[in-house]
Amino acid sequence: MKAAFVTGLKETQVREIPMPEIKKDEVLLRVKTVGICGSDLHVFLGTHAFRKPPVILGHEVAGEVFKIGENVKKFKVGDRVTLNPSVMCYSCKQCRNGLINLCEHRRVPGTASWIGTFAEYFPAPESVVYPIESGISYPVATLTEPLAVAMHVLRQIKSTGRKSLAIIGCGTIGILTLFLARQQGYGDVLCCDPASYNREMAMKLGAKSAINPIEDDPVQAAYALTGGQGVDVCIIAAGAPGIVTQASAMTRMGGEIILVSMITEPIPVNTYSLVFREQTLRGAMLYTPEDFEKALEIINSGIPMDMFVTHQFPLENVQEAMEVLSEKKDNVIKIILHADKV
Repeated sequence: MKAAFVTGLKETQVREIPMPEIKKDEVLLRVKTVGICGSDLHVFLGTHAFRKPPVILGHEVAGEVFKIGENVKKFKVGDRVTLNPSVMCYSCKQCRNGLINLCEHRRVPGTASWIGTFAEYFPAPESVVYPIESGISYPVATLTEPLAVAMHVLRQIKSTGRKSLAIIGCGTIGILTLFLARQQGYGDVLCCDPASYNREMAMKLGAKSAINPIEDDPVQAAYALTGGQGVDVCIIAAGAPGIVTQASAMTRMGGEIILVSMITEPIPVNTYSLVFREQTLRGAMLYTPEDFEKALEIINSGIPMDMFVTHQFPLENVQEAMEVLSEKKDNVIKIILHADKV
């Protein structure tokens, strides 16, 4: 079968590799579509913390069951499915404490123990495979995983009664967080992004305001939206020097700041603002199985989500797709690759 590797800095290659073998409790997916995630971009750019070339990319996937292990009960050949690409141990300290998304022994695609999803076939334990409804397209089903990330971001907000929200960065996760926030009743939402296309998308999805933070002051925009108080919650889905300090300034006293962006370089933070305003700064890492299942419920409900898929390529064009994303050559929310067209 064919699989797409990162082979070096900004270099990819589609190679022929053996078909995966499956265990008794596993299914083999015939991959239809895969999504390019920001973590795949990190691998492509050589900045990922632990995935280094040569490595098969990908963890967002939808397809059909091609083969089942003898102990598999919930699925049959031909079923349309997606999967939660995290296998938790459920026995480590974090799992026992209810922090399942922080499992110390979590197994993920694109590592030594599990190939990536950028391949024609992909093996997975039955326990992390989920059915998708017949009317849902494979590209939309592939959005389940990033939607689960956005679901987890909003579930990190601990206080009730929050009404106003700012989202800094309207790429895939930021824009999906806006989508869910509007569904959850957030009426006053400010979005900040330098890309005009992302701002236009945010306004279409119901943001009250969408500004270019390079040209306009996000703090002033947050105060204008909230009558001078600052937003209840600020979500950071982008990375830039001073961005946490900026988020604090945009957020009201007693408010919450949720950091989902993986900022790998040290950045300055004005901690006085956090203390003076008695704000909570919290990280959002991955998602729980419950987050994933809630995201899939939304996908399977048939709510229109095609607008988030802005680009589609055959898997063999993975180099072009990665360059479009890394060089911002076009207006991008989510790039989908079709593994059944190689």
